[in-house]
Amino acid sequence: MANGYELKATARDRVGKGAARALRREGLIPAVIYGDKKPALPITIPAKETTLALHKGGFLTHIATIEVDGKKHQVIAKDFQLHPVRDELVHVDFLRVTKGSTLTVEIPVHFLNEETCPGIKKGGVLNIVRHTVEMNVPATSIPESIDFDLSAFNLGDSIHISATTLPKGCEPTITDRDFTVATIASPAGLKSDDNDDAEETEAEGESEA
Repeated sequence: MANGYELKATARDRVGKGAARALRREGLIPAVIYGDKKPALPITIPAKETTLALHKGGFLTHIATIEVDGKKHQVIAKDFQLHPVRDELVHVDFLRVTKGSTLTVEIPVHFLNEETCPGIKKGGVLNIVRHTVEMNVPATSIPESIDFDLSAFNLGDSIHISATTLPKGCEPTITDRDFTVATIASPAGLKSDDNDDAEETEAEGESEA
């Protein structure tokens, strides 16, 4: 399960661009908690701690605990906005998470045992088609990653989603096909050599004729 993080927040009464700018000058970020058939809750969160959580990775897949004026909320970040010039956080949307609920999130893909992969040892290249896979997952047990073992793949092989065992309760949003996640591609040089050999063989055949 993905590791979570905690933030302390304060409910905010004022909304709008002017109020948001004033908050940012104070080292705070406007945010909102919504979902679970409850009214939206506008809040302010600390810029420093939230930015650290963002840069640690998994910001959109980790469950957060946000304490608002003494009350704790289990949430997951569903969207965030960055300043177009300074690349600073300017707003975050959080979705309430309840036990038994299901979320749709992008789960990172990891590849294991590249050093023992037969195709890569022969000079092949791991061509990653999907760096993440969109999945429906239990809200309280979001996987940190989807792992693929490369130790049995050779040159020209395609690695499909069925090549791994998915965590319990997790299902890709694409269900109509066994989609490709990566391939073990032949390097360009090897392809070129193969083509040259074919051309030489063809030329020799024409010469003999």
